[in-house]
Amino acid sequence: MNDSLPTAEALRTALAGLLDGLPPKQAAQAVERLIANYRGTTPTGTPLLRDRSDVAAYAAYRMPATFEAVRAALDAFRAAVPGWVPARHTDIGGGTGAATWAVAGAWDGPDGQGGADGPDGAATRRTTVLDWAEPALVLGRELAAQSGSSALRAADWQRSRIGPGLTLESTDLVTVSYVLGELTEAARTAVVDAAAQAAQAVVVVEPGTPDGYLRIMAARDRLTAAGLRTAAPCPHSDACPIERGTDWCHFSARVSRSSLHRQVKGGSLAYEDEKFSYVAAFRGEVATVPARVVRKPQIRKGLVQLELCTAAGELTRETVSKRHGDLYRAARDTAWGDAWPPPHA
Repeated sequence: MNDSLPTAEALRTALAGLLDGLPPKQAAQAVERLIANYRGTTPTGTPLLRDRSDVAAYAAYRMPATFEAVRAALDAFRAAVPGWVPARHTDIGGGTGAATWAVAGAWDGPDGQGGADGPDGAATRRTTVLDWAEPALVLGRELAAQSGSSALRAADWQRSRIGPGLTLESTDLVTVSYVLGELTEAARTAVVDAAAQAAQAVVVVEPGTPDGYLRIMAARDRLTAAGLRTAAPCPHSDACPIERGTDWCHFSARVSRSSLHRQVKGGSLAYEDEKFSYVAAFRGEVATVPARVVRKPQIRKGLVQLELCTAAGELTRETVSKRHGDLYRAARDTAWGDAWPPPHA
């Protein structure tokens, strides 16, 4: 049993034994097929994960990156709703549970509020993972059993078709990560509408591509139309100021790669950067930030250039130089996706 809290390192430890006994060639072939589906543009009507070898390859290939992307989105969301803790969480299309691990890490870890009756929040949060691939649910349950989170270990893993006809019980938080791209437009609409109807908070994450951004914008429009407010990344709930087709809003999360992960991905670096787009919406008051850094800051000698989306719904560029003193030092430490200015700058 892994007694640590649900962190990226704990997840990597749980993943380490997945490919034991699976021939490397078979794992590589499964990864190649999954990459083709992941990057494809044609929605599917059947689960992408067919058997345990597919699921194992998928988990090694995608779970660490999905965990980091969802965790980054949750960090921004938590800053907008300080003190709010979900008692019930539903993960739509959760597969092997990367988003469920991220939720546990966000609220059960040392920087999370935890639960009223225990340090890992198990007594106050009920988690349900919905997916249509039974092999993914089975393996997700096995991974969760190795975590240090009672909430994760007690999660309910349910087989469910993700699309039109999806019905959800009332819940506090719904996560939908890297799912919409696998669905038809009608199914995407049904999933987002069901989430908006059932939950107080909805967090949707997609790949940081132009198409992924468009899916996020469509989801954002439906969530705000249903009465939820944009909590992150946008510092407003107005229309996105980016002209469609000219650019797209996305962010980056650094992913540490284990030796197993490097083997499956066919790479040699100890890290990779996962590009993602997301929207986090909340039915209630949100503490919006003055602006959000929407591109990697450009650091030059004596100055930092920041591309910002502001609370006024505008895209602006701010140049911070040494003459700004403490603000300049804060700008040098500011990362892509951060609020600007920092709270104590």
